[in-house]
Amino acid sequence: MGFFDFGKKKESQPSTCGCQCSCSAPAAQENEKAAVLILGSGCKNCQTLEANTRTALEQMGKWTVQIGHVTDFSQIAQYGVMSTPALVVNGKVLSYGKVLSTEEIIKILEKESL
Repeated sequence: MGFFDFGKKKESQPSTCGCQCSCSAPAAQENEKAAVLILGSGCKNCQTLEANTRTALEQMGKWTVQIGHVTDFSQIAQYGVMSTPALVVNGKVLSYGKVLSTEEIIKILEKESL
């Protein structure tokens, strides 16, 4: 939207995230179904946390558990997370601001009965 378009109504485009915004979060609807979410921008720390989580789930024999990744900061803020990466299990934030090891994730998932 340019400076001179201030008073003009913006054309609405269908949202890809399932909410009423016009963001382009590609997997938001899929993320809602995921039991485990990684919240973060997609940086190296976020990728490491996701890889460690996948390894933990494999070691636990939880092959069917879906892992989602939320990169949209407005969606991340809805979880109350201000420091990423974060690990969310069944909608509950269990860790934020650090990269957990595979062993730490296994302990958390066992505690949460996942």
